[in-house]
Amino acid sequence: MSTVETPGVAGATGTTGTAELLSSVLARAAAEDRAALIGYFPAGFPTVEDGIRAAVAMAEGGCDVLEIGLPHSDPVLDGPVIQTADDIALRGGLRIADVLRTIREVHAATGVPVLCMTYWNPVDRYGPERFAAELAAAGGAGCILPDLPVEESEAWRKAAARHGLATVFVVAPSSRDARLATITAAGSGFVYAASLMGVTGTRESVGAEARELVGRVRGVTELPVCVGLGVSSPAHAAEVAGYADGVIVGSAFVKLLLPAADGEGESGAPMDTVAALSRVRELAEDLAAGVRRR
Repeated sequence: MSTVETPGVAGATGTTGTAELLSSVLARAAAEDRAALIGYFPAGFPTVEDGIRAAVAMAEGGCDVLEIGLPHSDPVLDGPVIQTADDIALRGGLRIADVLRTIREVHAATGVPVLCMTYWNPVDRYGPERFAAELAAAGGAGCILPDLPVEESEAWRKAAARHGLATVFVVAPSSRDARLATITAAGSGFVYAASLMGVTGTRESVGAEARELVGRVRGVTELPVCVGLGVSSPAHAAEVAGYADGVIVGSAFVKLLLPAADGEGESGAPMDTVAALSRVRELAEDLAAGVRRR
């Protein structure tokens, strides 16, 4: 596995992250009798600057929470769309400094809680304490760590807690109830419920097991339960919002920027980034309307 590295961020020590903001935003959505809309976008795609613009557009369109992905060379949870975006970002020379810059600028521009979604290897290589300190200094709300076993997470969780960061774990339909209890007891912020056994990507429908999984998770924790993998349309968002606390959408947003990265639209005509960003904002608006239709 390869990873990315960067010099330290000045002023990181002693800064508190925004985990409390994340909790308050999720609580506000619940008080409004709706699900929260959580949008994912990888840093550095198609460029660092355009990735920042895309995430800001998602928040402007109605995303309550944002996840900024740290591209990795072995994305075991991610499907072909996000894998392609990650490859473009890594080939462009992305470093952890760029990921932190993305989180910092997006949070400063929008005020929404911003999480980092990352595989464990880059954080482990970088140093859990150092990564937590610098993520907090960037205004981050926490980390989603899909491949970190809860039994091996103590060092990270302690560092995250010291710096005011949430630790979000991923649970799957295959997780037994006892395992769900163990995972959710160690997590904070919310629980990421994978709607199906598979990788990220846009699909015709959301996994039927998602509703059952949400119910089982709620039986073992009071944390909000947010559903991702396969959610790509307002109809999907409305369906999931009927039983989950949050709806997570990633590949559908990333897919809109792929033509701009290639310089070609659906008809073969050139597509500029401005047009692609407009589509991103419009999709966020449509999805935000969807999560309000309970």
